[in-house]
Amino acid sequence: MASQDIVLLAHGSGGTLSHELVEQVFVKHLANPILSALEDASLLQLEGEGRLAFTTDSYVVRPLFFPGGDIGRLAVCGTVNDLSMRGAVPLFLSVGFILEEGLPLADLERIVSSLAQTAQEAGVQVVTGDTKVVERGNADGLFINTAGIGLVPPGVEVGASRARPGDCVLLSGAVGDHGLAIMTQREGLQFEGALRSDCAPLNTLVQALLSAAPHTHVLRDPTRGGLATTLNELAGQSSVGIEIDEDAIPLHEAVRAASELLGLDPLYVANEGKLVAIVPPEEAEAALAAMRAHPLGSEAALIGRVVDEHPGRVILRTILGTSRILEMLAGEQLPRIC
Repeated sequence: MASQDIVLLAHGSGGTLSHELVEQVFVKHLANPILSALEDASLLQLEGEGRLAFTTDSYVVRPLFFPGGDIGRLAVCGTVNDLSMRGAVPLFLSVGFILEEGLPLADLERIVSSLAQTAQEAGVQVVTGDTKVVERGNADGLFINTAGIGLVPPGVEVGASRARPGDCVLLSGAVGDHGLAIMTQREGLQFEGALRSDCAPLNTLVQALLSAAPHTHVLRDPTRGGLATTLNELAGQSSVGIEIDEDAIPLHEAVRAASELLGLDPLYVANEGKLVAIVPPEEAEAALAAMRAHPLGSEAALIGRVVDEHPGRVILRTILGTSRILEMLAGEQLPRIC
């Protein structure tokens, strides 16, 4: 059977193959005006009751525990962040556990405790759930599925198709920490300097940002496929060009060193506690100040601008003074990291 006829690990990368799978299989059969927007969370208009944001996700990270977090914390953060990227205030979560026979109960309790603590940190409630057990060898110990509901305040209008030429592109902090923390833990690698996941719920950061910049156009957390893939998605969905400066992108030295040694580009490595905000130029200074005043945005930076030219393309101005196209991630740099 040819490789194009089967599911590949790279189909889960968040890059080109992931998008092709979604379009050619899922959208083909399930398309409707809400789903076809292909946002991380969908907006549901309730008659006379305002707007709800609704999202779902699954978590298959390996190993289950890693520096800076675990699969339980990751599940809450990922779901809360997807809601927050639509400007919603996250309220309620569901959690489904798929347990593998042989998983130590002590590990399960540790994960559930972490999940509960992270939900409390984010100010959300787990209101329903489910548990299934599968045979040994069929689940890498534990998989988690979540769904989340949040309320979108009146006047908040953010979405991946709303970027406009002249907008400023802001990044809330250094990239690459999560993916490289997972990989080095998985492979038993050690580097000078701490590599820790940035896994964190971003809802309070988003609320601070929107208070300072109420006309923010786009919010997106650069998870699978990293910053480069996320910017390509936004350029495509908004039909604009994006130009960014390499030397403006925050990067921790431990991530830089590990990336160089492993031959990875940190711009394509997943993050779980960072966001991209695209804001009108007149609100950029206030937005940046608000993020820098928040503990999760202290390293925030203005990294580029939205332009009329080369719609659907992202251009990176390098530290050498040259420019190159920053392509969508094609395959899979780091599998099974979220």
